[in-house]
Amino acid sequence: MAAAENSLASRLYRGEAGLNIVGRRKMWFAVAAVLVLIALGSLLIKGFNPGIEFAGGNSFQIPTSVGTMDTAESTANDVLGAEGARVVTTQQVGGGGGEFYELRTTELDPAQAEAARLAMGERFGIDPAQISANRVSEAWGSQVTNRALLGLVIFLAVVTTYLVFRFEWQMAVAALFALVMNLVLTAGIYSIVGFEVTPSTIIGFLTILGFALYDVVVVFDKVQENTKGITANNNQTYGEAANLAVNQSLMRSLNTSVVALLPVGGILFIGAGLLGAGTLKDLGLVLFVGMAMAFLTSILLATPLLVVLKNQDPRIQAHNKRVETRRGAISRGEVPAGKSGKTAPSPAEPEDEEHDEPEPAEGAALAGAAAPKVGSRPAGKRSGGARGGRPRGAGGNRPGGGKRR
Repeated sequence: MAAAENSLASRLYRGEAGLNIVGRRKMWFAVAAVLVLIALGSLLIKGFNPGIEFAGGNSFQIPTSVGTMDTAESTANDVLGAEGARVVTTQQVGGGGGEFYELRTTELDPAQAEAARLAMGERFGIDPAQISANRVSEAWGSQVTNRALLGLVIFLAVVTTYLVFRFEWQMAVAALFALVMNLVLTAGIYSIVGFEVTPSTIIGFLTILGFALYDVVVVFDKVQENTKGITANNNQTYGEAANLAVNQSLMRSLNTSVVALLPVGGILFIGAGLLGAGTLKDLGLVLFVGMAMAFLTSILLATPLLVVLKNQDPRIQAHNKRVETRRGAISRGEVPAGKSGKTAPSPAEPEDEEHDEPEPAEGAALAGAAAPKVGSRPAGKRSGGARGGRPRGAGGNRPGGGKRR
């Protein structure tokens, strides 16, 4: 039992771990600004690596019997060089004896594609009929992009409406900020790595939006619980209550993210990396990076920004000032340390019906007082005439000098 009470999760929930995340918000904002600049720089300078679904191009399917993937790619590049084209990506697909290499190339007109197919069959020493060629137009990718953007706009509108009615507008602004940061940072990492952008990538981007929203709502729900009626309690500022909420929900968010990242990491590192399933790497990367960023932005950016916005509220400003004034008075000895700072019972911290409990920070002032034993009568309740008690100095004799028989 003692080990469970001293675990990291328990200390985080009680606010004893000392993780001042909200108090270091300037540092988190500075780090996020640097990362955003790097991401935007990569997007502007390097850009994305669009697949043939978005840029247009051709694909050739060659049997794996021609040799290794590197051999197939280098031979195809030699053939395509004469047509003014090149191989963009190569991956092995298929199974059950029907494996083949899929080579995606820059765009060729029908005559060039047919000439390249015949030349590849001659170079590989196989019947050209075993090599299939397809042409993909960029119009299909444009339709996917437009519908994805429309879905994104609708999603953000619905999310904003929900957060405003479920919480408050400051939380909606902070949540949308975290979502945008999540998208920008994920897109920047995708651009830096240089993975091909495919329809699976777009699906992955839309998927991480929902996961990011879940993380933010979990944290904000705890913030709302801790800050309900906070203006009636002069012991804690809004930022301190929000920081406690982040500490209390940290382990839950971390566990959820780890459980979600494990299968996605398996897709990315095992499926795409070790087994060579190239069709999975574009989806795996965007999901892995997006989910990891969703956890970080919900903890390090969303709640600190919420505190910044709430501190602009005159009511919260006045409350924070009262808290600081009271603490200053206590430090100067003008107010007894054991006196409660509550101005009225609040739903967040119900007041004891008989007496006020000392605050944790003020408990040190009462550390010298011995706690009464269970069932013992408080010292202040004794009186000279109490039943079962004896008057001081009576020597144990009854009035009149008579002894008890």
